[in-house]
Amino acid sequence: MTATAGAPVPALTRPRRLVPGDRVAVVAPSGPVPKKRLTAGLDILRGWGLDPVVAPHVLTAHGRLDYLAAADRERADDLRQAWCDPSVAAVLCARGGYGVQRMVDLLDWDALRAAGPKVFVGYSDITTLHEAFALHLGLATLHGPMVAAADFLETERARDHLKATLFAPESTLTIDGLPGVAPLVPGRASGVTLGGCLCLVAADLATPTGRASLRGGLLCIEDIGEEPYRVDRMLTQLLRSGRLDGVAGVLLGSWEECGPYEEVRAVLADRLGPLGVPVVERFGFGHCAGALTVPLGVRAELDADAGRLRLTEPALA
Repeated sequence: MTATAGAPVPALTRPRRLVPGDRVAVVAPSGPVPKKRLTAGLDILRGWGLDPVVAPHVLTAHGRLDYLAAADRERADDLRQAWCDPSVAAVLCARGGYGVQRMVDLLDWDALRAAGPKVFVGYSDITTLHEAFALHLGLATLHGPMVAAADFLETERARDHLKATLFAPESTLTIDGLPGVAPLVPGRASGVTLGGCLCLVAADLATPTGRASLRGGLLCIEDIGEEPYRVDRMLTQLLRSGRLDGVAGVLLGSWEECGPYEEVRAVLADRLGPLGVPVVERFGFGHCAGALTVPLGVRAELDADAGRLRLTEPALA
């Protein structure tokens, strides 16, 4: 089966690749960051030849809500200042958690747009920013490991794939799923990659950063800590809203702490199988060990049978 869809999601502007000596900013748009983990992540970046600078509120905390790194305005200002600094080539998120939806509408999109394209990396709660950057900046981004997150610090495979994508993106034109990858629905599909954490994709519906359509896109989704019935509820919400109408294909990442995988798999098959498009499961991005970096906003071909995503051009220019 080969899936096709009209009026496809457009490919987005690709920022330039990184080179040794580049200055990169580390921000915390969501939750608080432990100093020890941040220090370890910064050391890795320096080992790559990068010059990391830390935004003012990465190591602070909200006065009353301990799940936020700082007040909404402070986190938004950190991101704006980092993005608008002409010496900064990339903005890397320190961690996810929760909080982006509280601050995303405080961003000055005109200022960010005027600063030009830059590399942006994160996952989990950062999904909302991936979608916002696509909508407001027309910018391709990287769904990948974060500077103070366990996978970046502890798993060489995750670090190596991110590093290759940042510095030598032509070497990651073909992304093979991790061991265990398999077709949930066989076939091939072409489209532009988009998505992220399922709960954030669903939560973006009817918001200023929610896409009007995913038609023609290759939807990449994963999640953590959601029981099978909640995964069902979020997929059903996307189906009922019409948001999945015309999706060209689906890549399923990790479903850590979501219950026995066979129960989750039954939900995924029940909700996504009737779409009649290729679906690949256990591709290996998101909240799993050794997670792959998946570019969002780039044109690619999904081969569900082979467990492979092939980009038509490098993720970074």
